[in-house]
Amino acid sequence: MPDRHADRLLEAAGRIILGKERELRLAFSCLVARGHLLVEDVPGVGKTTLAHVFAQLLGLQFQRIQFTSDLLPADIVGVSIFDRETGSFRFHPGPLFAQLILADEINRATPKTQSALLEAMEERQVTADGRTLALPMPFFVIATQNPANQIGTFPLPESQLDRFLMRIHLGYPDRAAERALLMGEDRRRLLERQHPVLSTDELRALQHAARDVVVADALIDYVQALLAATRADASLAAGLSPRAGLALIAAARAWALIEGRDHVLPEDVQTVFPHVAGHRLHLAGDGRGLPPASLQRLLQSVPLR
Repeated sequence: MPDRHADRLLEAAGRIILGKERELRLAFSCLVARGHLLVEDVPGVGKTTLAHVFAQLLGLQFQRIQFTSDLLPADIVGVSIFDRETGSFRFHPGPLFAQLILADEINRATPKTQSALLEAMEERQVTADGRTLALPMPFFVIATQNPANQIGTFPLPESQLDRFLMRIHLGYPDRAAERALLMGEDRRRLLERQHPVLSTDELRALQHAARDVVVADALIDYVQALLAATRADASLAAGLSPRAGLALIAAARAWALIEGRDHVLPEDVQTVFPHVAGHRLHLAGDGRGLPPASLQRLLQSVPLR
């Protein structure tokens, strides 16, 4: 039976983002696993709305950072300004100091600015003026990304991509959902009337519970077999790292918890695998991302034992 907390939140989110129940479930699994989410798609399909929905329904402090080619690292992290009264510099925190960050169109910023997020996403802290400053908890980054073939984009480096636990694509809605969207109330007005359905304490409890979801030895064998298959595939530039294996287990645990189970099934690993591995694997030679069909073939090539 699905977790009642997750079910309540996903039901409320589904009333705003129509026809994307699976994508919403994946996104919430990413948050429960204490990961960061990359949403890649064409403009106008609800990427930004997705971040607003989770911030509103979870009651999280929210900041949106619009990434542009002239954005500087200090615009994200913050800057020290000289205070004449005290005769010293005082640090003014940037928009990064929030619980949920929307890094909108992250691949429109330069690599230098993109890298400003690295320490924050990995360590949940930033260094400014020689001081280490902790970020609020929970801390969750949802980054949106336009397709790489669009004008004015800078590809995210592998080190940055690896900081995202999962990547999802929203895609166009089906006909029925699109019709309801076109005939219904403006999503922004609808969102403004929503109240938090999960408290921060309830979210933290879910995150802690996900860590306790049981992963049997046979499941670890299966995950290792998947990692080995990517490393042995000559068509790939490189296989999945041990950190990717940890990400796969964390995502599978969160998915299982949301489904109402205290143990991970092979189907949980198979469900999250394309979204954990897809942005980490690239074809040898041209560096293009792995198509969904190739990810499915990888899954099918590794038998369950």
